[in-house]
Amino acid sequence: MRPVVLECADGVRLHGHLWETRRPSAGRLIINAATGVAARYYHRYAAFLAKHGFEVLTWDYRGIGLSRPERLRGSGYLWRDWGEKDFAAALRFMVERPGAGLLSVVGHSIGGFLPGLAAGSDQIDRMLTVGAQYAWPGDYAPRCRATLWLKWHLVMPALTALCGYFPGKRLGWLEDLPAGVAYEWAFRRPRFELSHPAATRPDVLARMAAVRAEILAVIMSDDEFGTLPAVRRALGYYRGAARRAVRLDPADFGRQSIGHFQLFHSSHEAGFWQETLLWLREGRNPWPDRVVFAAAPEPRSYADTRLLG
Repeated sequence: MRPVVLECADGVRLHGHLWETRRPSAGRLIINAATGVAARYYHRYAAFLAKHGFEVLTWDYRGIGLSRPERLRGSGYLWRDWGEKDFAAALRFMVERPGAGLLSVVGHSIGGFLPGLAAGSDQIDRMLTVGAQYAWPGDYAPRCRATLWLKWHLVMPALTALCGYFPGKRLGWLEDLPAGVAYEWAFRRPRFELSHPAATRPDVLARMAAVRAEILAVIMSDDEFGTLPAVRRALGYYRGAARRAVRLDPADFGRQSIGHFQLFHSSHEAGFWQETLLWLREGRNPWPDRVVFAAAPEPRSYADTRLLG
């Protein structure tokens, strides 16, 4: 791997790594992290993909990991910026790379939703998402919904108001978050576009509908965030794409629990990681008997009319 810098349209510089391959290329691939998770968490998976012929970009959103400014308080960064500005820069960087091959995205949690916010995402050929949703609390798993609501929708905004940013590292919960990101998460409404200014909502929805990538969404049965209702809600915005979701169980991998994060642990290299290659290389669903949701792309004009009407 080698360090790279991504230039955003508003002048913000993001930092990441490009994982180059010595084998014939299987295509270009961007890994999008979950909220409050540094890109280094996905480095072993990136190295695995590079070993199997992919050129891979790992990178940190503004305010996170290597892209954190010296002073986070008062940065003014928003969650939507991660898609509209940051992913747009990552996408532009990989599109401009020399060489042919498919352009794919692996998106974890919010990382599977952000691509639709960026202009130019119609250039993505294939997406694999894991627990992808945008954190509306009504979709959290019922068994822990009250606890998660208190943690992320009461404690988090209160501490953010006190500190000027969310001190997630001191709590051992996640990376520190810019105040704007924490507030967008805390006050999320069931319709994602309502967190955007009213004048921009038609453009937001049109960009989501413009994505034409094939999407395979992975749901773990014990994921407290990425439940079936949450994933279906997120996939509903990708009306122009062929979408399917599969629901897997920890027992499929010989585990008692996996939850929202563990599929990116290196202990899954011989199992889940290996199976993802079938989708990323060939577009074949490794779990055809586990499909719980499927939708064909709607015609562009029909999809846009429904979203903007």
